[in-house]
Amino acid sequence: MKINLAATKTNLFKVKKNLELSQEGFELLDEKRRILMSELTTIVHITQSLQENVDNALKQAYELMDKTIVLSGRKKIEELAFAINIKSSISLSQKKVMGVNLPVIDLKVAENPPYYSPHDVSFLVDESILKFKEVLKLITSLAEKKISLLRLAKEVQKTIRKVNALEKVHIPSFRENLKFINDRLDEESREAFSMSKLIKKRIHN
Repeated sequence: MKINLAATKTNLFKVKKNLELSQEGFELLDEKRRILMSELTTIVHITQSLQENVDNALKQAYELMDKTIVLSGRKKIEELAFAINIKSSISLSQKKVMGVNLPVIDLKVAENPPYYSPHDVSFLVDESILKFKEVLKLITSLAEKKISLLRLAKEVQKTIRKVNALEKVHIPSFRENLKFINDRLDEESREAFSMSKLIKKRIHN
């Protein structure tokens, strides 16, 4: 590769400094990459487990609801549904992992039981309410982890690109520049020394 760089001590100092900074940056980014990858792997496992839990909880909730409707009738269940006073809200905050903003979702469920007279109401209705509240909490946790997963994956990709650029492009280039300048300065030093000896020899002759 042709190097268009003057072989001066000033440039030698600049290239050395750039090489040192690039190596330090590489080490820091490589450490960041390892930490992010570890965090990403952990969240992947948690997300997979949460997804399975959500799927199972939803299946159980709907199966329980079907039993409740069969036992009490659709019309009665619809009437009871209007009597249920449950309100949910979420609050969002963030936490940082290696400079990446990850969401923290807090679910609050406010309710005012009893919603109806227990007379002639199957216990399955209460079980269904509890089951769907459980589903809501699981879905909230799953959403939090999935958003974290996307953000971490994006940051990992960016970090890997930077690490590769430093490792395969910038650091080798600075090393090549450093060698070129050192070789040229050594050559000029030898030429100057030879010229000095020649001049002294001619003077003495």
